[in-house]
Amino acid sequence: MDDQEMQLKVKRVTDKFTESMYVLANEPSIALYRLQEHVRRSLPELVQHKTDMQSWEEQSQGAIYTVEYACSAVKSMTNSSLYFKNIDGLLRQAIAMKEKISSSQGRSGVKPAPNHNDPPTHVSSTSS
Repeated sequence: MDDQEMQLKVKRVTDKFTESMYVLANEPSIALYRLQEHVRRSLPELVQHKTDMQSWEEQSQGAIYTVEYACSAVKSMTNSSLYFKNIDGLLRQAIAMKEKISSSQGRSGVKPAPNHNDPPTHVSSTSS
């Protein structure tokens, strides 16, 4: 091999080595540039998804509260069945007493006593 051929081979090797060093030196900055590009493109969409999720969470919490409140109202209504039974019994007793009084007044011919809640009736009475 002569010197000129050797110099050409050495130059090719050094050029390839220089090119490889240049690529390796710039690779991190290219990777960071690509990451930055990706973030710029995808970030607005991610932010929108986050706000949508927060809104859905608030709506879900409101619905959960409403359902829990309705369940507690239904449970308290089932617990109040005893009170409704007592009211029913008292109403039946009152109706029976009213019927008994009405039937006894009908037989005796006595007018019922005036109710204090009724408006007064004006009866003109003359002394004889």
